[in-house]
Amino acid sequence: MKRYFLLLLALLPVFAWAQFDRYFTESSLRVDYCLTGNRTQTTYSLKELIHEPYWSGSKTNLIDSLEFGNYIVKVFETGTDKLLFSKGYQNLFGEWQTTPEALTLTKTFEESVIVPFPKVKIDVALLYKTWEGELVEGMRLTVSPDDYFIHNYNNLGLSVYEAWIGNKDYTKAVDIVILPEGYTQAEMGKFVKDCDFFVESMFSFVPYDRYRESFNVRGVMVPSEETGCTMPGDHIYKNTAMRFSFWTFDSERYCMSTDNRDIRDLAGQVPYDQIYILVNTDKYGGGGIYNFYCSSASSNHFSGDVIIHEFGHGFAGLADEYYTDETGYDHMYNLAIEPWEPNITTMVDFSNKWGDMLNKKTPVPTPREPKYEQTIGVFEGGGYEPKGMYSPHMDCLMKTFKGHEFCPVCQRAIERMILYYSK
Repeated sequence: MKRYFLLLLALLPVFAWAQFDRYFTESSLRVDYCLTGNRTQTTYSLKELIHEPYWSGSKTNLIDSLEFGNYIVKVFETGTDKLLFSKGYQNLFGEWQTTPEALTLTKTFEESVIVPFPKVKIDVALLYKTWEGELVEGMRLTVSPDDYFIHNYNNLGLSVYEAWIGNKDYTKAVDIVILPEGYTQAEMGKFVKDCDFFVESMFSFVPYDRYRESFNVRGVMVPSEETGCTMPGDHIYKNTAMRFSFWTFDSERYCMSTDNRDIRDLAGQVPYDQIYILVNTDKYGGGGIYNFYCSSASSNHFSGDVIIHEFGHGFAGLADEYYTDETGYDHMYNLAIEPWEPNITTMVDFSNKWGDMLNKKTPVPTPREPKYEQTIGVFEGGGYEPKGMYSPHMDCLMKTFKGHEFCPVCQRAIERMILYYSK
């Protein structure tokens, strides 16, 4: 019986790979859509379908078992409703809904999801979670692989810098595409050096240092008309490739863009799982959204720490663990339900978080006292909330840069995500 069980485990990836080959090609379907709404309303509308040349995601982990994110895309075989693919993510629209502005205005944000390009007719369903945690289907569309309204991607003929290639089979690696924001043609040499700095920074942190061969990092050489980045609070406006701006949601150090199409068109020139934008400035700041994109300044004293912090958001779904800084949000989390991020908890469903890593003698909640500085605990404060939200360590790269390391709970979450993409 044991031998049979081990054989079954060995064959599971083979079965999953066979399912991929039956239903999907080696390329991707990009669904561009719009989210329109305010604090209480969310409406989807289709914009465009694009056939991109690479599928860089796993061919074996097709169904998202992690269930991270308040948004999810699901792919069903049309007619049978068989679930073929799913993936969770976050977006800028969902963050904006928690700002004071969303109480008085209605806005539209352009976004995209990427799924394997089908061999058969499929239904693509886009779902979101309400404030109460209910999963709601916002849009469903049927896609035929021979639909002539699906646009082929635009090959821009841009040069690509392979900063690090750990596995040439990009379906068994975490593929990061780095895009340059605010680098002129004359500064492409600086962008190459900044890509090298990105790689050096990433692999200097645990647990990334143990998984160098599980990553590929490519930079797409796209110049901007002007150097730098837009900074509305300083009355500085730049003509750049992807229109990134500090003061996003009126938060000075938050640097993001709503120019979704250009970001996706540029990223799609190479295989990618994660998008990282290096912003050519020495101003402190950046941003990171799970399975959306990350950004950070390339020339700040803290750039290395910011790079790895923001990638923690975008790649592993880690939450900010600080709770005293001012942000542009009213309340991002409903404290009556359990947040999906692996490194914060409301204690509503703590059993699915880091309870297995606690010492039985550690008090819960855990006091923020010097004797618990190196202890995995349940410390009140996290996710921008000083009360009712808890984090696993007194300090971590998801809170401050004092220790220059992730806590064990965040390390485990990152490692699990690496294995999810590469195994």
